[in-house]
Amino acid sequence: VQLQASGGGLVQVGDSLRLACAASGGTFSDYRIGWFRQAPGKEREFVASVSQRGDTTYYIDSVKGRFTISRDNGKNTVWLQMNGLKPEDTAVYYCAATRSWLTRLITITGYDYWGQGTQVTVSS
Repeated sequence: VQLQASGGGLVQVGDSLRLACAASGGTFSDYRIGWFRQAPGKEREFVASVSQRGDTTYYIDSVKGRFTISRDNGKNTVWLQMNGLKPEDTAVYYCAATRSWLTRLITITGYDYWGQGTQVTVSS
């Protein structure tokens, strides 16, 4: 499966952005989709994931209540709605896919397919 992330940009503290991850070349509903991010000088970290059917989600603590992940299998797309953005959310955001059904799969190595990344910059 090929993944294309989009929707990043430069915003102010407290603003919102919605990232999209569009998939092609596979059966989208076979894959759990995760969002990761990598800030300058830091390791890539897990942010959120949504199950194959879209019925379960998982978030890191720092984004709970601010970010919402969702998917539409008919449109082969996953979204990450980000509200209340903070400077520490600044990073390149990547979407990734795995066939695993593990809800708390947060490791980079657990995901097999990756998109190219989209830059999110939150200015104070």
